[in-house]
Formats: sequence, C-alpha cells, structure tokens
Amino acid sequence: EEVGNGTVSKIPENTFEIIAVDMGALGKNQAGDEFSVSICAKDLKGPYDYDLRKRITAAAEKYNIPYKVDIYPYYGSDAEEALRTGVDAKHMLFGPGIDASHSYERVHRDSIDATLELIIRFATTD
Repeated sequence: EEVGNGTVSKIPENTFEIIAVDMGALGKNQAGDEFSVSICAKDLKGPYDYDLRKRITAAAEKYNIPYKVDIYPYYGSDAEEALRTGVDAKHMLFGPGIDASHSYERVHRDSIDATLELIIRFATTD
C-alpha cells in the first residue's frame, strides 16, 4: 500500500467486499491496545464502509472477541488501494494491535488470537 501496487491488481471483477487484515497501529492518541483486534473506522484516505464495520463489530461482540475501533490518520491499507484502482466494493480494515512497524514489530499473542478468531467467526457467520 505504501507504493501503490501489489495484490490489488489481482482482485476479481465480481468482488463485493474487501477486508484487509493488517497491523493496528498502537500509540499515543490511539484507542487500540496490544490485547485486542483493532478495527479501523477511518484512515488517511477516508472512512471505511460503515455497514461492514457494524457487521464485523457485531461478530466480535457475539463471540466475545476483544476489539477496539480506531482511526489511523497517517496510515493507508490495501483495501483503500483497491478502491483507488477502481474496484467497486465495500471495504474494511482490521488486525492485531502492533507496536512499531516496518522494522522490529512487537505484538502480543492475545491480539493475534483475537484477530484470527474474528476472521474465522466473521467468515463463517451469516
């Protein structure tokens, strides 16, 4: 996402939802923590799909998966890049809370476990 290319060119035409699973940045003025899934409401390029976010947070609540909704004013994702290239789909971003990026990234296992659980539960729930 940093250089504007990558897997987004390979998204099938009939895709109607895109969920990017990536790091949830932690730090001062961020809502996320190292134990939860960070669910992004908005980033540098604008808001994510509200209805899709509500479905994801509903799955987290239903299955007692710890999560925090956050914004990332200095961060972009592959989901946003897909829209930039012309993909017409609802889009969302979530992932484990991670301290630091592009170097020595630190993450707590609880956050990875919660993220994996949310992926599985969301993908297998109506």
